[in-house]
Amino acid sequence: MAILGRIPVEFGAVFPHGVYATGAAEPQTNFETKRQEIDKVTNLPVWVVDVYDADPEAGGKSAAIRVKVMAKVCPVLPEPAWGPFRPVEFSGLTLTPYVEEMGRDNNGNIRTRVAYSFRATGVGPVGGANKAARPAKDAA
Repeated sequence: MAILGRIPVEFGAVFPHGVYATGAAEPQTNFETKRQEIDKVTNLPVWVVDVYDADPEAGGKSAAIRVKVMAKVCPVLPEPAWGPFRPVEFSGLTLTPYVEEMGRDNNGNIRTRVAYSFRATGVGPVGGANKAARPAKDAA
């Protein structure tokens, strides 16, 4: 069986050490239309949040990640905890694997790696982003 499209994942399973946003969410521009991109699945505007993976083993290009957030309005990120770093958590997180070309080796062969495109339905402070997605406890 093939898995097609976006794969739902738990934030903590993908980022067990957390992530840190370094700025505000910005509109994702569609380079053909020069307008804000609209997600084909949800039909909502797409916003981009640049984050760094806090995993000490994630280095270089693997640590810098762009997460696309589908939302009617621009997500507001929490205030920085120190310097420009804002600990955040994503809700409704999905990933889509793809093959990224990384150039050529000394023999002229194309070097590739598996990379991931991340999308989410929400972003917020650590411990707060998934509150809406969690079932309410019964009052009984």
